[in-house]
Amino acid sequence: MNIIFMGTPEFAVPSLRMLVEEGYHIVAVITQPDRPKGRKKLMTPSPVKVEAERHQLPVYQPQRMRDPAVADVIAAYEPDLIVTAAYGQILPRSVLTIPRLGCINIHGSLLPLYRGGAPIQYAIMKGEKITGITIMYMAEGLDTGDMISRIEIPIEDEDDAGSMFDKLSVVGASLLKQTLPDLIAGRCLATPQNDIEATYARVISRADEMLNWSDSSIQIFNHIRALRPWPGAYTLWNDEVLKIWACLKPDDTIRNERLGTSVAPGTVIHLSPTGIDILTGDGTITVTEVQPAGKTRMPVSEFVKNGRMRVGNVLNGGA
Repeated sequence: MNIIFMGTPEFAVPSLRMLVEEGYHIVAVITQPDRPKGRKKLMTPSPVKVEAERHQLPVYQPQRMRDPAVADVIAAYEPDLIVTAAYGQILPRSVLTIPRLGCINIHGSLLPLYRGGAPIQYAIMKGEKITGITIMYMAEGLDTGDMISRIEIPIEDEDDAGSMFDKLSVVGASLLKQTLPDLIAGRCLATPQNDIEATYARVISRADEMLNWSDSSIQIFNHIRALRPWPGAYTLWNDEVLKIWACLKPDDTIRNERLGTSVAPGTVIHLSPTGIDILTGDGTITVTEVQPAGKTRMPVSEFVKNGRMRVGNVLNGGA
């Protein structure tokens, strides 16, 4: 069994490590090219490349998977199976047809929900209580292939994108470990996806990072944790970016009806060392950690010391 593993971020590392520990024959690891990182823009290898080199596995880093020469390189490894996990490029038909057992993907959602590049962030952003991992055969469409196996896990109120990435990366490796023996033996019964039920999770854009204070308090709470620890949600304050890193879960039973409709969403209605209360579309939310432009992340207790923010300020990230 010749296996090629494709992956890039930390999410994929547990699956690669599992394949090595279980003794599968990995003929190559394919990952994205090294990228500049940090203020000094140092060329930095992906977490998957670091893990592959730790096990002395051959690493291949093509710039474009659709380059015809790439399919020739992959075919030369004579793979029986290609396993991908958050690789970061769509595989063309010329690659999908190479391995005799096909190409499978470890996807971070319960397909057909949240097809695309940011399934974990969107599941949190949309307030889902359950997500999971789906192992699927890869097809030419965007995450449209038949499902081989899947597993559910809860999204707790304390979870953010970072904690769910960590949980799902481990769950994905475990599900892959359970699935591979049956797949290799030809015992898997794949299930087609219902395209009518499909939803999509596009890659997070800069526009997606801006908070809309006209949203409900719970939507804003979910938005903030869906973008933590990266890239972070933000609002505008005095025409400068103010990142919002943490807030308290809003109490659905509390509404600030006494403020009336004359007070705009995004208005600061209370300031204290324990939090900044901001009016939303249906109540208030208490922000507890922020990052002013040019500064590091800080608790609100530190932020309010300078006295620049005042009750009545309007954060204009809203509608």
